[in-house]
Amino acid sequence: MIDRRFVTTVLVLSVLALASQVLVWLTRPRPAEPDFTGPPRSGYTLDDFTLHALDENGKLTFTVSGPRLVRRSEDGSIFVSTPDYIMVDSEGHPWTGTSESAWVNRDGSLMQLEGRVDMQRTPSPGVAAARITTSELLVRPKDRTLETAAAAQISQPGSILRGTGLRGDLNSKVLELLSDVHNTFEPRKRTR
Repeated sequence: MIDRRFVTTVLVLSVLALASQVLVWLTRPRPAEPDFTGPPRSGYTLDDFTLHALDENGKLTFTVSGPRLVRRSEDGSIFVSTPDYIMVDSEGHPWTGTSESAWVNRDGSLMQLEGRVDMQRTPSPGVAAARITTSELLVRPKDRTLETAAAAQISQPGSILRGTGLRGDLNSKVLELLSDVHNTFEPRKRTR
């Protein structure tokens, strides 16, 4: 016959093994869920919009309009398709432009224009017309400065400047090409 103590010992050891297995299962670390669960989601989108960005003093820094705006909820940045924009210098002279796309950071202090970028200063008394064309442009609307490392062209009445790299300060009305600069002057009409 089988000894009762042997059977009791086997049952107690079986219950202890089962209890330790359940305890291990309950206290094990859970597998980490993947951080990336899909493409970034937009906080909202706008179609056929116009956005006016103001500085801390309530002065207009830039206006952007376009067919589509997407705001990312993760970082608050804004992406714009084929924007039309207006920036003003400290005296209120407008620069209007277009590009294929634009990205604006959360607080509106940086605007990255990409694709064919075309900016024009509207002439007014004492201020000549000017046009900037390039493939990308980093604009600081609150400081009213702009820069690019790409090839750029500055056109003004009577001359066309081409070069690589550009810096500009809209307040002081200074545009500077950084390297490989070439200038083309339009011939003036002779007066008799």
